[in-house]
Amino acid sequence: MWYGVSSIAARFISYLLTPYLTNPDVLKETAYGEMSIIYAAIPFLNIIFTYGLETAYFRFSKSKEHEKDVYSTAMLSLIGSTVLFTSVLLLFRQKLATLLGVEHHPEYLTLTAFIIAADALTTLSFAKLRHEGRPRKFAMVRIAGILINIGFTVFFLSVCPKLQQKDPNSFIGALYNRNFSVGYILLANLLASLFAILLLAKEFFSFRLRFNAKLWREIIIYSSPLILAGFAGMINETFDRIMLKWWSSEPTEKAALIQVATYSACYKLSILITLSVQAFRMAAEPFFFSASRGQEPQRIYARVMKFFVITVCFMFLAVVLFLDIWKHFITNPVYWKGLGVVPILLLANMFLGIYYNLSIWYKLANRTIAGAWITLIGAAITLVINALFIPRFGYYACAWATFSCYGSMMVVSFVWGQKVYRVPYAWKKLVAYLLIVLVLYGLYSLFALLHLNEWVNRAFAAALLFVWTWFIGLVEGKEFSRLPVIGRFYQKPQLSAEK
Repeated sequence: MWYGVSSIAARFISYLLTPYLTNPDVLKETAYGEMSIIYAAIPFLNIIFTYGLETAYFRFSKSKEHEKDVYSTAMLSLIGSTVLFTSVLLLFRQKLATLLGVEHHPEYLTLTAFIIAADALTTLSFAKLRHEGRPRKFAMVRIAGILINIGFTVFFLSVCPKLQQKDPNSFIGALYNRNFSVGYILLANLLASLFAILLLAKEFFSFRLRFNAKLWREIIIYSSPLILAGFAGMINETFDRIMLKWWSSEPTEKAALIQVATYSACYKLSILITLSVQAFRMAAEPFFFSASRGQEPQRIYARVMKFFVITVCFMFLAVVLFLDIWKHFITNPVYWKGLGVVPILLLANMFLGIYYNLSIWYKLANRTIAGAWITLIGAAITLVINALFIPRFGYYACAWATFSCYGSMMVVSFVWGQKVYRVPYAWKKLVAYLLIVLVLYGLYSLFALLHLNEWVNRAFAAALLFVWTWFIGLVEGKEFSRLPVIGRFYQKPQLSAEK
């Protein structure tokens, strides 16, 4: 709960920038498209900079003394590689800017290099907090960093222009460049990342100047497949924005950037599912490894899967049934033409979350190469569908590629995993739940074709959401009664001894 709620809170606060940044008075459509491309590239580079050390740290930290050795070796490796990779990135920044389609702004890549370096250096410090069970500081640093990011972003994009207009000869008035909007967003991000390093200084500098070469080789052997899996995963997760820019059939570069901006803005409306998946990833990995040392861990994994699917099904309905309200989260109506991709992306992210649940089998079995192969299958599907269909269908091809990719990964991981490390998932029931929410959404879509008053539509949507909630409570009441807090609402009253 601590890690999940803190991650959701941090990401939700970050998502609050979306209405602000999609405002055309703050950021033009082309600038929003450029920003989306840069932030699509950052996760790729993060994979290279961190090369699976976070997961390896959890895997090899078997005891307190061993954890110190693992942390020191991994941190020394991370510091050295970060210096090397940052230097290479700065050296080739112009070529990378050209590849990404922002060749007129190589300075964006300079800021990006330092952001990635700062984030990489805090990776193991955050992992250490999670490993030691210190969620309060973890949450505080994450949320503080995002608040600083938001504060500086608003300062650069809204306050500084007003100060410049008021007094062009002032210090800010003379230095501020209105055409550097995306650069200021990156600068705000960099300042927040540097602040996070300061807050994590105690954890960061807790390593010893002791490098265990043998242990390092074991860590690299374990984490190498995770690099491949992570890189392929980013192709599935963010590369579609870059491919959309490359292969769009729009006649001008400006129109192509607007397509990227539209798709990126609408992707933000999968916020609830995305937040749940991200929070789950943050909390689940150390929990799963810890549970593996207990009794009947497979039953625990099956229960976690059930609750996860129920939660994301509810969130799917909460978004698609009230999309006419959620669309106002995007303040620029130009982007609303892409709302049709939202249900597709929501389902895709549901599949991704289920896949993360399933992926525990290859991590526990030390078969991380299996995860790499599964993710590569997904990456191949993403690349092929986007390459074939983006020129004709634009961002709808990106959405269906994401859906097909995560759906395939989910199925392959389930089939393969049950052969290696069987977990008694109630898969028939879970598939039924997914089909039921799709039927409910279909009913709402048919009802919307009547073109009745919007409040009538919302009332019908609320009724469908209530039906789903009531149905789940009826079917899973026994399970819910075993949960803390909400369990008391599902417990049957006990008869007195006299009766």
